[in-house]
Amino acid sequence: MKLRCPICGKTYDEPVQRCECGEPVEFELFEGEPYIGKSVWERFWDFWPVEPALEFSLGEGDTPLVKSRLGDGFGVKLYLKNETVNPTWSFKDRGTFLAMSYALKAGYKAVGTVSTGNMAASVSAYASRFGLKAKILVSESASDEKLKAVSVYGGEVIRVFGDYGRLYFESLKLGEKLGVYFINSDNPFRIEGYKGIAFEIAEELTPDYILIPTSSGGLFRGVAKGFIELYENGLIDSIPKLIAVQAKGCSPICKAFLEGKEKVERFENPETIAKAIANPYPPSGNAVLRLLREFGWGCVSVSDDEIRKAQTELATEGLFVQPASATGVAALKKLNLPEGAKVVSILTGSGLRALKDAPAGKITECPLEGLKNCLR
Repeated sequence: MKLRCPICGKTYDEPVQRCECGEPVEFELFEGEPYIGKSVWERFWDFWPVEPALEFSLGEGDTPLVKSRLGDGFGVKLYLKNETVNPTWSFKDRGTFLAMSYALKAGYKAVGTVSTGNMAASVSAYASRFGLKAKILVSESASDEKLKAVSVYGGEVIRVFGDYGRLYFESLKLGEKLGVYFINSDNPFRIEGYKGIAFEIAEELTPDYILIPTSSGGLFRGVAKGFIELYENGLIDSIPKLIAVQAKGCSPICKAFLEGKEKVERFENPETIAKAIANPYPPSGNAVLRLLREFGWGCVSVSDDEIRKAQTELATEGLFVQPASATGVAALKKLNLPEGAKVVSILTGSGLRALKDAPAGKITECPLEGLKNCLR
């Protein structure tokens, strides 16, 4: 199966990660049909670029699609794709599992990633599961508390001093020389793993809109490719309108989109509580920008106050998510969608990953002797 650059169109027969032009590559569209199977990996077997190593699966994917009351105020039917129930609490596990399946088949002994959050934990956990060494590269500012959830799986966590923005590209170069397969944010196998979100949604629902928290752009590209493949194979009648959602304090893709620019530029002085999507220079930014324009999709940015409010509203539905996950619901207020539209918002990660920024609930103190009054 060939890889293709979505920007310049150059194709590759070997599994490279980025094109000579500097942009990320992706697998060409797959043809196939669904099967009966327990997992998304089995049901959509024809659509993966590598045979999933099912014996090492941790049960990633097949996450619930929850009907939400929060759409009632906007006159839409809102559904929440709850990716927080994946093994390491985020959507990253889907892409990690498929990329790890390739690394094992290709004979790699070590894998790596550049991350301080969800992806770091995911790669560290799955490397242990697959019996591979893990090299997790983090910035010098990463807190010890945050890294406990990464190092606990046994992977080697390496603090890197210097320009963290260059680290993504340096990791790919050094990985090739040292035999370490880096599964970064827009690794082509990772993108393929994210297609499962689109496949699962389509099994249950024919949505009109999909709200996708967007950072590096890998998740957006994966969900988009999933729906495009379903449509091209005649498995769905139309492709839903995809909306990239970013935090206003770090919104390089939305900025380029709204200003009509051809390429995404670095977002200066980023500041937002939605740190999981705060990438000032997203490696898949131009690829996402191209998709938005080609299909007539949209991009919306939301403020930290709007994110906090949406995070609190989701908690009233029994769902505790990290700030980045709440951006989709926050965007509803700005979209003015048609009455009765079916909308899916992807909840990308658990609030347990960002307790520092979690909204505080009411706590009442009460002496045992006066408990009766407190319970009234």
